[in-house]
Amino acid sequence: MAKTFTLLLSTSPYSYENTLTAVKTAESALDKGHTVNLIASGDGVYCFLKKQKAKGITNAEEEFSRLIQKGLKVYL
Repeated sequence: MAKTFTLLLSTSPYSYENTLTAVKTAESALDKGHTVNLIASGDGVYCFLKKQKAKGITNAEEEFSRLIQKGLKVYL
């Protein structure tokens, strides 16, 4: 039974590993056939800038673009 997950990302990509956690959680849920919504608010919006580095991720924008292709819905 597919479920819907909603993630809130509100911290800057370069200060905490929350961006990496959001990417891994979203990818895992999408791979299992679930619906995933990601709400980026406050400093979390910076994760979607081109070539944005994040702790544990070389390019956060590319990672999220890849997940959007898998079905991730992003709300800024």
